[in-house]
Amino acid sequence: QLNTLTRRAAPRLRARPQVGPMIAAQLLVTVGQCPDRIRSDAQFARLAGIAPIPASSGKTSRMRLHRGGDRHANSAVHLVVIGRLRKHEKALTYREKRRAQGMADKDIIRAMKRLVARELFYALKADLKDLDHTTKNASHTP
Repeated sequence: QLNTLTRRAAPRLRARPQVGPMIAAQLLVTVGQCPDRIRSDAQFARLAGIAPIPASSGKTSRMRLHRGGDRHANSAVHLVVIGRLRKHEKALTYREKRRAQGMADKDIIRAMKRLVARELFYALKADLKDLDHTTKNASHTP
């Protein structure tokens, strides 16, 4: 049933690589029924605990992820990233490019989580906007 519901409510989100019914459901719950509540991918990243913040000291310059936010949404995005790093060609290419730049795997995952969060946010926002219009149109018809 969850598979059917998430496909109906968020088809664009479900079409993204490594996004199944559980992950789609969690992201739908995180964002809520009001698609205008979260206006940008940066707000979504902050809500999900994926927003990068500086963690530099001395001569090192690095970022870490914000530890606040919805841990379940963070976990959902993390699972998408890990799944993509196993099977998705673009993710594998991205990892090799970043390794060549000298990034550690932990930092690559952090950077990918932010990219994936952006991608999932825009798919989710479009799905919720369509769902909102569909619901409003259905309520106005006799």
